[in-house]
This record gives sequence, structure tokens and C-alpha cells, in this order.
Amino acid sequence: MIPLHKLAKLPRSQRLRKVAKIIGKTEQRFIVSGRLEAEEAGYLGEILELLAEDDAFTPAATAALRTAKTNLDLANTDEKEIRRALNTVFHLLLAETGRNQSDWDFIEAGGALDPSKRRPFPGMQVYLEDIRSPFNVGAMFRAAESFGAEKIWLSPLCADPHHKRAERTAMGCVDVLPWERLTCDPFTEPGKTGLAQTDSSALPFPEGPFFALETGGTPLNDFQFPSRGTIIIGAEELGVSPQALAVADASLGRVTIPVYGAKGSLNVSVAFGIAMQAWAQKVIYRADCHIINHVRF
Repeated sequence: MIPLHKLAKLPRSQRLRKVAKIIGKTEQRFIVSGRLEAEEAGYLGEILELLAEDDAFTPAATAALRTAKTNLDLANTDEKEIRRALNTVFHLLLAETGRNQSDWDFIEAGGALDPSKRRPFPGMQVYLEDIRSPFNVGAMFRAAESFGAEKIWLSPLCADPHHKRAERTAMGCVDVLPWERLTCDPFTEPGKTGLAQTDSSALPFPEGPFFALETGGTPLNDFQFPSRGTIIIGAEELGVSPQALAVADASLGRVTIPVYGAKGSLNVSVAFGIAMQAWAQKVIYRADCHIINHVRF
């Protein structure tokens, strides 16, 4: 622990960087152990009091520091509030020192996921066509796993799910959701879909039905999602390719998410998450109706 009087003598920018490092490491340890020793909590409280006396902070930042100090009182605070206090101060200091916050600065509790807890919907599959951003690929794996996708297929040019940024965003979902990368485009070279990479069970590439998440289609609430089928998601800048769109249009068509702002579009992983939730909801509703219709009173 750096003595408080030494921290106080450091130039402001250096002091804030040192404290951010201390708080960040403390939060990581706390996530693993679930404990914060009384001596450490007292030390952190003194640091936060020192920071709160810094007139260069905005009133809102000063209030947040004092609230965090109160929440580090171990006698009166539960684990969630301690974690929130540490996290708030860490990100406040990042912003104050001019660091751009990124996904790498966010810490989520957890660990390896248990594959036995997955409850996928049979036949619910995803085709990611040339998604370039590892962050988007990771986010889409996370959404697909959360909403019950059975499997993800990747085009030959799709970003690598094992890229460190994809894995960071996917939060373990790359390891529990079956996926395969194809060596050929299934919509321009059908029948030649060899496997370049796999973390999957040996399901063959689906024969359909297909539908695309794309503009100019049926609004989300009106779209007839299938019980079994494959949703096609296109590249960030170009959308679904003409070849894949032709296949989708000849099958189940296109689903479109209505938007009402000036931008008129969504990030591809956000749009995908919305579509997957709607699909899962329709499948569950259909299954519940089937059960009700077969119950004898």
C-alpha cells in the first residue's frame, strides 16, 4: 500500500492514475474472493476522502466519491454495493485522466460457463456473413447463446471468434455455443461448404428455411418466425449479400426492425440481439400454445 502522505504529494494526474490502478486491482480481487479486508477498506476510504477534497472534481464526481467511501464501510454494505463503489470510482478516474473507456475496462463476474445449462431451441441456427468486427462477433455469440441458438455458422471472411476482443465480448459463449467456419460461400457455391475451423458438433449446414435480417422486409412484430430455420446476418457496412438475400427472399423473406430516429439504423450486433429475442419469444409462445391445446380438462 502506498502511504497516504506520499499519494497526497504526487502531481494530480499521477496521483489519479496510481489510485485508478489500486482501485482496479482491488475490484478484480474482490470479484474472485468476494471479500474486502477491513484494513484495506479503511485504506481505500482514506484515499477516497483525499480525492473528495480535490476541488478540480465536478460536484457530481465529488458526491460519487463520498458515496463510494460510505459504501466501503463493511459493517453496513453488502457485496454488490462494495463492487459498485469500486467500479464507480475506477471509471470516474479513467475519465478524469483522459483515458478512453473501452470493453477492456469493464469487468464482469463469472468464469467458465456450464454447457449443461444450455437450453437451445432445436433447429434455431445463425449464419454470420462477413461480420468484420471481433467485438460484433463476440456480442452476437453472446446474444445467440442467451436466446437459445443451436449453432452459429461463419462465412469464410467472418472475424475470428477466438480473437481476444471477440472472446472478451462473448464472455465464454464461444466455448459453449457450437459453431463452424465454412471454406466456401454456401449461397454462391452450394454443396461445397467445407469446414475451415470448428468448435462444434457435426451438424451439416442447413438446407433451409432461411430468412435475412435486412431493411425493406416484414416488420419485426409481423414476421412469421419459423420453429426451425436459419437467420442470415450481413456485414456491418454492406448488409446481407445479394446472393444470400435471393435465397432468403425465395424462402421465408426478410425481417426488418422499425426505427424512428434520424440515424435510421442500428449496430449489427444490437439489431441481431433484438431479432433473436423476438424469435425466441415466438417459438416459446408457439410451444406454450401447443401444450395448452393438448391438455384435457
